[in-house]
Amino acid sequence: MPQIIFLPHEEICPDGAVIEAEPGVSICDAALKNGIEIEHACEKSCACTTCHVYVREGAGSLNESDEDEDDLLDKAWGLDPDSRLSCQAIVSDQDLVVEIPKYTINMVSENH
Repeated sequence: MPQIIFLPHEEICPDGAVIEAEPGVSICDAALKNGIEIEHACEKSCACTTCHVYVREGAGSLNESDEDEDDLLDKAWGLDPDSRLSCQAIVSDQDLVVEIPKYTINMVSENH
């Protein structure tokens, strides 16, 4: 079973984490199942950018991003070539190294 290595994030997983993920699940679902609370304001329906992550290693093993994901990623904070929406990035058979961005843009948050 592939592993997802989450790099340390100040709030979400300060020490980082290594989890096992079933092939065929999204990075977001694997993280949530293992207590890594990635924000997902649109309930993983590919309608926001709150679950944006950087896939630092293993990205070639993921499914290709589609046009909807690419359009949303253009609006994500800190977009870079390794960016994916974790709700859309499906784990295959390779290990991944994932970094959660320091910030996220939540257009529907009531705490702005």
